[in-house]
Amino acid sequence: MSKNKFLKENFGLSEAVLNIVEEAETTAAKAFRHIEDMAEINEMKVMKAFADNRLSAEYFMASSGYGSDDIGRDMLDKIYAQVFESEDALVRYNFISGTHTLSTMLFGVLRPGDTVVAITGKPYDTLEEVIGIVGKPGNGSLKDFGINYKQIDLKSDSEPDYNAINKELTENKIKAVWIQRSKGYGERKTFSAKEIGKMIKFVKEISPDTLALVDNCYGEFTDDKEPTYYGADLCGGSLIKNAGGGIAPTGGYIAGKEKYINLCAYRLSTVGIGRENGATLGINKCLYQGLFFAPHVVSQALKSAVLCAAIYEKLGFEVEPRSDDVRHDIIQRIKLGSEKAMIAFCRGIQLGSPVDAYVKPEPSDMPGYQEKVIMAAGAFNQGSSIELSADGPIKPPYTIYMQGGLTYESAKLGIIMSVQSLKDEGVI
Repeated sequence: MSKNKFLKENFGLSEAVLNIVEEAETTAAKAFRHIEDMAEINEMKVMKAFADNRLSAEYFMASSGYGSDDIGRDMLDKIYAQVFESEDALVRYNFISGTHTLSTMLFGVLRPGDTVVAITGKPYDTLEEVIGIVGKPGNGSLKDFGINYKQIDLKSDSEPDYNAINKELTENKIKAVWIQRSKGYGERKTFSAKEIGKMIKFVKEISPDTLALVDNCYGEFTDDKEPTYYGADLCGGSLIKNAGGGIAPTGGYIAGKEKYINLCAYRLSTVGIGRENGATLGINKCLYQGLFFAPHVVSQALKSAVLCAAIYEKLGFEVEPRSDDVRHDIIQRIKLGSEKAMIAFCRGIQLGSPVDAYVKPEPSDMPGYQEKVIMAAGAFNQGSSIELSADGPIKPPYTIYMQGGLTYESAKLGIIMSVQSLKDEGVI
């Protein structure tokens, strides 16, 4: 039986939709080669770190109670530090999300009276309450602790406003700048690690003591270097995004300068103990194995995003990045133009998911977001962004953000189903 015949008979796909996908896959082939090169480089970095640090099965053993002398936990920190080319790293399953990880970075190094400046525009939605931009006074935000926040929006071409940054750093004492790598729910581009390095260099030349803190979520292993290579004092992300490879069931990492990593460890646990305690309860093997798989799994997610872009370009929708762009995160943005189209898209992605394929996504209120959000996510790990998912706030211009795909083949099915769903609803 041919592939297309199987898809028609088992998933109800039309010939027209399958033809569009085949054309798009041909268009995407060139971009795939660059993605495969990045995956190979990053996989070799991980393999070398494993070998250099003499990783063996003894590091997979469980600890309990205080977790004193947990060699697996400590070795994982060393390996992450080598892979990220940083002085140190803190990798823990205790980080419950990317937002928690980034919040720990901020609270770890900022003190009352300090000022942090976001130089890539407004941070991701779930950090708004952490900073104190929204939310009730007294909930424990940075603002409640007397930490000042300023924001410098990107220019219309999505580039940093270097004149405004220079003015702020020259005229005021700034403890830290905040750099968000990914577009989040924004309309701007994602920054490469090298572009982030340019921002850091600019900041340090004006104000050497100002810290560079990077939200690296969705960007790990898409380039051959990470922001820490280019001078980030700290960068962090979630293990149920890129760095966990779809294997890590939860957790986060922070990489960077040793003294700031220690402050983050104090914030995560308690002052005076920091990273010295913390039982791993047998989860170490998953975290090591997740890092091993991560470069390849990220490449699968990137290929899936390229295919999605190529398909929706052919259908006449505005997409970013375009199918032939070099990518620096796993997110694909598609401007669908209506709530109906967003719902149809998400229902198609859900139909092509390995878990909960029968569920019909609906817009709903979600913690940390100001508008209703629709989300398709049929994942083995709840909320895992490295697994195929799609989401977006229900507001004009009705843009959906797709990311992930543990395997290209499975993600391809979800993308095809999204096209069929739009066709069935009369959107296309």
